[in-house]
Amino acid sequence: MRITDEPIPIKCLLYDPGMGTNVSLNRRQRSDLVIRGFSRREFGRIASLLTAGAALPFYNEHALAQLSKVRNIPPDAVKINANENPMGPCPEAADAIYNVVKKGGRYMYETADELAEALAAMEGVRFSFEPADRYVEVFAGSSAPLHQAVLAFCSKERAFVKADPGYEAGERAASFIGAKAVSVPLTKGTWNHDVKAMGAAAANAGLFYICNPNNPTGTVTSRADIEWLVANKPAGSIVMIDEAYIHFSKNAVSCVDLAANDKDVIILRTFSKLYGMAGLRAGAAIARPDLLDKIRVYSAGAMPITAMVGATASLRAKNIVAERREIMSDNREDTFDFLTSKNIEFIPSESNCFMMNVKDTGQNFYNKMTMEKVYIGRVWPGWPTWVRVTVGTREEMAKFKQACVKCYNA
Repeated sequence: MRITDEPIPIKCLLYDPGMGTNVSLNRRQRSDLVIRGFSRREFGRIASLLTAGAALPFYNEHALAQLSKVRNIPPDAVKINANENPMGPCPEAADAIYNVVKKGGRYMYETADELAEALAAMEGVRFSFEPADRYVEVFAGSSAPLHQAVLAFCSKERAFVKADPGYEAGERAASFIGAKAVSVPLTKGTWNHDVKAMGAAAANAGLFYICNPNNPTGTVTSRADIEWLVANKPAGSIVMIDEAYIHFSKNAVSCVDLAANDKDVIILRTFSKLYGMAGLRAGAAIARPDLLDKIRVYSAGAMPITAMVGATASLRAKNIVAERREIMSDNREDTFDFLTSKNIEFIPSESNCFMMNVKDTGQNFYNKMTMEKVYIGRVWPGWPTWVRVTVGTREEMAKFKQACVKCYNA
């Protein structure tokens, strides 16, 4: 496993040491941080994460985008690098967004409650308009509650534990606030989360992060394994299960019921993937009220009303999950057939992305593919010859195949 004690350098962080005198934390935030061992000298650094337009949910995404070195993509290029859904919002969502724009002069706080209520009804969890009793909280995407949970549950004494390779945003946020970040390798061969190794990785972990299906491998960790971690984790630790990609899988089992039954579990959901709303920013956290309250301490600002109404309309759209999952699955399996025919190693995925072994440095392969106007995903440090590829439209994947034939072993 890889352990990071020092903050990971991120060139595009919106932080200046001098900002400490210009930004402030509220009394509850300061009290919570002091209780968990943060010094007052660190307040400015932490406050910078919650200012500049709630930059925290976005600076990591921007930082990760830089790793793919995406600059000025030509309009005729294929962009399969960010796990986006090229179908975009469904018609019902697009109509709702169009109709609410004319009301954009109002905050319309009620649109967030309407989304939370709709998601709670769909997932079978309790909903209340009173924050102290609600099991669903909506956010501008799912990165926001991830980062805020890191602030709420991690510290120098309480580590952040994730898989390797895995989604890096939480690890970077933990390192930025001085918390230890521990990365545990996926199980070899099946490439799912090694929950027993994760459970043993940090005796006083604050947050265990499981992305299921995993980003970037698209592999599924069994419900039994997740239940084992929840039952055997250190006392006081929280298990966060990021279900951003769960709608793409026919086999992944949601763990929302664990949250509904008051376990030490937080579920993340997003509308950026299957629902095609990555640029609109809508997501949610599902957990028992006291856990949501700890996250809410670090929340800021009203939600974008276009995203809220679009997400609510998406939940009410008939057959959208099954139809979009089938389209993506067909394109993914067709791509896997191609890779198999070319003897190119890949990891079978149940998501809208997969990892392939290019038998070269991933960066070299990436550079060659961009020359063909095909922009694929980034490389993970521990897997230097592997790249992540997002599953696009049938036409986009046809161009990917053509470029791959030219660039693989070229």
